[in-house]
Amino acid sequence: MLLLHPPISPWLVRTDSGCRVTLLTDQADLAAVYLRVLPDNEEYLFPMQPAGRSGALHAWVGEMPWDGGNPATLYAFKALGGEGLGDGQCWLAADGTHAHVPPEAAHFRAVRELPPAWVRDQVFYQVFPDRFARGEETRNRDGETVYGSRPVAAQQLEWGAPLDPDHAQNSFYGGDLDGLRAKLGHLQQAVGATAVYLNPVFTSGSNHRYDTEDYDNVDPALGGNAALERLSAAMHSRGMRLVLDAVLNHTSTNHPWFNRWGQHAEVGADQSAESPWRAWYAFNDAGHPIYWKGHDSLPVLDFSHAALREAVYEGPDSIVKKWLRAPYSIDGWRLDVIHMLGEGPGAKNNAHHVRQIRQAIKDEQPQAYVLGEHFSEATRWLQGDQEDGSMNYYGFAQPVWAWLAGQDTNGHPARLSTAQFEAWLNRARSAIGYDTALVQFNLLGSHDTPRFMTRLAGNRARAKLAMTLLFAYPGVPCIYYGDELGMEGGADPDCRRCMDWSGATWDRDLLAHVKRLSTLRRERREWREGAFQVLAQGDEWLAFARHTGQAASICVVNRGEAVDVVLPLAALPVEVAVWRDADGAAVHAADGVLRLSVPAESGVVMMG
Repeated sequence: MLLLHPPISPWLVRTDSGCRVTLLTDQADLAAVYLRVLPDNEEYLFPMQPAGRSGALHAWVGEMPWDGGNPATLYAFKALGGEGLGDGQCWLAADGTHAHVPPEAAHFRAVRELPPAWVRDQVFYQVFPDRFARGEETRNRDGETVYGSRPVAAQQLEWGAPLDPDHAQNSFYGGDLDGLRAKLGHLQQAVGATAVYLNPVFTSGSNHRYDTEDYDNVDPALGGNAALERLSAAMHSRGMRLVLDAVLNHTSTNHPWFNRWGQHAEVGADQSAESPWRAWYAFNDAGHPIYWKGHDSLPVLDFSHAALREAVYEGPDSIVKKWLRAPYSIDGWRLDVIHMLGEGPGAKNNAHHVRQIRQAIKDEQPQAYVLGEHFSEATRWLQGDQEDGSMNYYGFAQPVWAWLAGQDTNGHPARLSTAQFEAWLNRARSAIGYDTALVQFNLLGSHDTPRFMTRLAGNRARAKLAMTLLFAYPGVPCIYYGDELGMEGGADPDCRRCMDWSGATWDRDLLAHVKRLSTLRRERREWREGAFQVLAQGDEWLAFARHTGQAASICVVNRGEAVDVVLPLAALPVEVAVWRDADGAAVHAADGVLRLSVPAESGVVMMG
């Protein structure tokens, strides 16, 4: 028995009072269908009415009121009777069918405040500024003293020279924002990227800049505020979007608020209990500063203090508001380790502060993208009142690493069967509203992980297969700089190598594959905002559809040997007259099925 609810229009239509929802089924003789909702935390079962066909499927329609007390409205479906059920019943929740009322954590959910619509249309490109490209006026940092856990001399290296791990944080290659601006053509034309996520750009003593010394100024080594203004103007003139990294949980030891090294005239929190900034930082009972994960270069902020909240997000000129305004006009913030931010030791009152940070950002720029960094599950931050989306390690990268590379986050062996892979994706996707799933920040790697090509031990075929998944799966694809070229690198800092602009190491076949995928994503609306539906799976392959009410695509990803697959087209709620492959050639479908031959370790895409 098939029960299906694509949580997009025309099967989920929003109104001021609630939503009009549609359940689809292959059963013509169901006795009754009910819509389960909890508008005041109590169950209500609303009868649904037959409403004709959607493709080959029978439709039932009902009205759902908004939940008045929660940001997300939860709902599920209950089917009774008919030849397929007899005296039994079948429930449908976001994670699939159930023989009994499903747990509310698995219910469908519709958020009241939708994420910015522009986000789902993007292809993001992540840039680590020091390693991407040099502008014409590179600053030489040789001999400069930089501060972290101790004062050290900066090391200025030639582009691409080997990095000494003992100087991982204080070695600089000279990449800057003007260098990035000069390479926007590569991003747009060669890759098809439309948006950039930049690792931190504010003044700092390290090359990674997660130890902020000055939130009001872009690091002079990157070109200063003027360079960010030039970059933003150039990107927006091209129709591109720009997201910056906000490191709000902790600062550098050299920030004037903390001032461990006495480089600033003010008396900092580390210097005296009488400092006006003492209460801005978290201290333990012994009076010692609390550091992020024990790194004594990163003292943690304490958001119980009103003046800190005013500086970071509440005030009219707060950190999160300033850079959203002209002349910088950034399009959103990526909030670093945002789940750890709070009051005193631990992350006390974290949800309250994340909600307030979100509200401050939205008050300044309603269409700004609020993106959270979480290496683990981010479900509770993604219920419509905190983040628009998260860096989707848990719901995309980690299952893909396990399925294709046989590794977990820590590099430990973690081979998944295809059924386990699909179940992990389904669990993560169904725990959040689908509008949120469409703006999840999907990635294969980042500045914090080994390069995906290195995880794969150089397997080019699986790298292309992973890219197909990245672009076709619900969410916003992000390419870590150089991954489109097959760049390799181990764990931090090796994953932060300099971009090779000579072309000598480029995998041009992989680059062409990425460009084809980005073109398809731009051309195919269902890849950006369509529903997701698993059609079939085997031991080593998975087939799924993305569809709107007007068009559909099918993607088959196969990590094993060549295989012939049979896909049931009658399960789709949209009729397709002619299916075509990625090259535009027609593919014959007969008797309600599509038969495909899928080569070994590859992905096949069909469109209708």
